Amino acid sequence: MLRGGREQPEETPQPAPRHIFQERQRITSLPLYFQGYLSVRRSRCQEFRVYWTELRGTMLFFYDDKKAPTYSQKLDISALTSATNVYPDENGSARFILMLPTGELELKANDCECGKEWKGFILTVTELSVPPDESLLPEQLRRMHEVLEKEKKRRIMFNNCSSTSLDRKSPPSSTLTPLPACFYAVSRQEAIEMLEKNPSHGNLILRPGSDSKNYAITILHKLDAPHLKHYKVVSRGTSYLIELERQPN
Repeated sequence: MLRGGREQPEETPQPAPRHIFQERQRITSLPLYFQGYLSVRRSRCQEFRVYWTELRGTMLFFYDDKKAPTYSQKLDISALTSATNVYPDENGSARFILMLPTGELELKANDCECGKEWKGFILTVTELSVPPDESLLPEQLRRMHEVLEKEKKRRIMFNNCSSTSLDRKSPPSSTLTPLPACFYAVSRQEAIEMLEKNPSHGNLILRPGSDSKNYAITILHKLDAPHLKHYKVVSRGTSYLIELERQPN
């Protein structure tokens, strides 16, 4: 149940520190598309509560504090049916309502521009199209188009992984194994940067493969000098094989 809470901070929100971002990435296993403060309530009889909010995939994750590594609540918005227009209230904030099969969710942003930006990103990932809002700025539209392409690729990868899992023969009592804690939805270069900048958090990252079907492993070896290696993880029937990737010439 959402409770009443503090007012939204007026300063421009800054992203969480890198180690917190990485922990949230590990916990959610979803790409971050948009973030900032939102006031939230599920019914008009409740008071708004302020959360640091992240849009990851088609999920909203609500954090009690911007620096909290774990979310306090989450909401699947993939089945969004509609969203109202963004309208200002008597305090200068901007509100809009998400219509979901489970009920309504009223959101409040600091101003109309912020509210329209939130609504735009939400519609982009749920409808897989950038909304035709003439009030959105070119830079906002550009970022929404980038998010659209990322979400399309994520769904293709997810559907391929789901199909592969369903096609495998397994006992009726078995369950799908979740991705391990070392999995991050990052590129090869991002994996390199994470390992080099955070040696105390381990030396191995499991990440999506370049073909969007398999996986890859990046390992940081500390010999005379740090040495990075990349391995491809390929599906073979009911098993996975680890192959050494050929480095580009």
